[in-house]
Amino acid sequence: MIKLGSVVLDCPDPAALAGFYAELLDWKVTATRDDWVTVSDGGVELCFQQVADFRAPSWPDPSSPQQSHLDLTVADLDAGEAKALGLGARPLDAPKDRGWRVYADPAGHPFCLCAE
Repeated sequence: MIKLGSVVLDCPDPAALAGFYAELLDWKVTATRDDWVTVSDGGVELCFQQVADFRAPSWPDPSSPQQSHLDLTVADLDAGEAKALGLGARPLDAPKDRGWRVYADPAGHPFCLCAE
């Protein structure tokens, strides 16, 4: 019912970080916008999202946590939402009139359910 669509990493310069990973993984840049770049091997996608006040993680120091979230694709947003909430997720974003919804997992990490 639900499958992983992409992994999204926050960063100050999406093009630069995408270029690094494209080279590192021998993947191709498949989509670009001013604030977003996607690289892929033809199946899996790794996306880079610009954040104005980005603070790099200093793992394992909790004062600057990792900046990432999961986009999980689902054929039916309402059914996906029901399952996620039933497993302990909580909504972080109320709009239901678009192609994605934002939640926190039981530990508080954000993720999106995105319509296929």
